[in-house]
Amino acid sequence: MPARLALPALEGHVYTAPDGVRGFDANQHITPEMAAAFFKHGYRFCVRYVRRANRHAYDLTHGEAAGLLDAGIGLMIVQHVAPEGWTPTVKDGASYGSTAAAESANVGVPPGVMVWCDLEGVAPTAPAQQVIDFCNAWHSAVAAAGFVPGLYVGFGAGLSPTQLYRDLRFTHYWSAYNLNADQYPAIRGVQMRQAERTAADKVSGYSFDFQTDTVGADKLGGRPTLLAREGWLD
Repeated sequence: MPARLALPALEGHVYTAPDGVRGFDANQHITPEMAAAFFKHGYRFCVRYVRRANRHAYDLTHGEAAGLLDAGIGLMIVQHVAPEGWTPTVKDGASYGSTAAAESANVGVPPGVMVWCDLEGVAPTAPAQQVIDFCNAWHSAVAAAGFVPGLYVGFGAGLSPTQLYRDLRFTHYWSAYNLNADQYPAIRGVQMRQAERTAADKVSGYSFDFQTDTVGADKLGGRPTLLAREGWLD
């Protein structure tokens, strides 16, 4: 597939998200009207997807990202995960990580912004060392491009809390809504928690699926970064 030319960098600053700030993640194109409605409802950041393999109409675009920022919504990136039951390999880690970084740059996301690896649905038979090697190769590819690598830990991540903390290069973790606290990375824990949407979280006029996310420093003081316009949260 031919490479696309990177669009101009999105206007804004890289911020470290403070404790308690709420956002949402969605596998859905967010129009400027939607962004304004979500801002009015109290959301201050959005986590949007870039491709892993094939491109999709619902992947993040430069225009969508600019619309979110214009509405006062900060931006983080996450990459689509492979179908459930996948077996990670070091080769895929390098390839997927390079794609995540390239797609983020193509959208216009500047260095320093958080790009998340989605680790979930790993085949139960996958050797832990292969999962570790995949994650570390992904981390290296994303970090080499200047982004901040983060790991979304979902159900079926294929690693123990100790392995997540001691064997991976990651220092930023985001927990899935269905992850129990005793499955968080050991010692460090997580710095962003996902939750299933409740009735109070819904935004009037919009019925598409999304989850809510709340930032809170992990036990070592780590927090995620994001891109936002000047004066974000003022």
